[in-house]
Amino acid sequence: MRAPAQAPVQAPVSYDDLVRRVLAGELGPDPRGLRVAVAFTTTQAVRHEGRRGGYRNEVLSLRLGRAVGSCAVEPGALPEGAVEDCAGAAIARLLAHPLPSVRVAALDAYLMHVRPHTPEFGALPCSLSAGSSLEKSRARARAVVELLDVRPGQTVLVVGVVNSLLEALRSRDISYIPCDLKGGTTEWGEPVATDLYAELGRCDAVLASGMTLGNGSFEPLRTHVLRSGQQLVMFAQTGSAVLPWFLGAGVSAVCAEPYPFFWLDGGPGVIHRYRGTEAGL
Repeated sequence: MRAPAQAPVQAPVSYDDLVRRVLAGELGPDPRGLRVAVAFTTTQAVRHEGRRGGYRNEVLSLRLGRAVGSCAVEPGALPEGAVEDCAGAAIARLLAHPLPSVRVAALDAYLMHVRPHTPEFGALPCSLSAGSSLEKSRARARAVVELLDVRPGQTVLVVGVVNSLLEALRSRDISYIPCDLKGGTTEWGEPVATDLYAELGRCDAVLASGMTLGNGSFEPLRTHVLRSGQQLVMFAQTGSAVLPWFLGAGVSAVCAEPYPFFWLDGGPGVIHRYRGTEAGL
């Protein structure tokens, strides 16, 4: 028997408001009494066969009970001792940590603890078949792009360049503007913009990575689309349990991928998609 739907909770008015409500114990247990049992980093280097370039990823993850919250960081950016400082610490203390990545991972862990990715909270599971890293990357990309309500000829601003996502958009004849703080070029030699705010006026919809939480660009982006009416779809390994809280408050849909991520295992997996304005929140 399916669990009964949870009573709706009003969406936060801002990211800071969400943090305030967590600290006040309005969304679940008092975070002063919840401690992180395990803190760890996951680092990868990728070079897919048939692709021109490669990349590196590093993710900070915090475990709270059965939940794991994560935030991507620039490889090598975490100072020495940061992981040790998180282990055993109360969530409330980590929500005030000087490192943004720690604050985001702690918020993600707490919200994953109180509202996991399950159907009663609005998550729709999407299976990923077993396969190579590239096969699973492409499968995830298709699942993400399906959340966009765009037509051929329209333009999507892609914030956080993932070549498989661009490939999925190309297969649908959807134009895109690639944007990433690292700059550079795409697999197809296209220049990558570095200032997302300069590109917002040129797109019909925005597809953005959860990494915007860690670098501070999510809240300005969210408030922009609230004013402009543009569609904002988030794909999230970083903050996968955070972003569904903003459905109907600037965010149109979320593809949430909590730890362990698709690139860690060749077996079958699952991601979670949220659509609409409620998501059981």
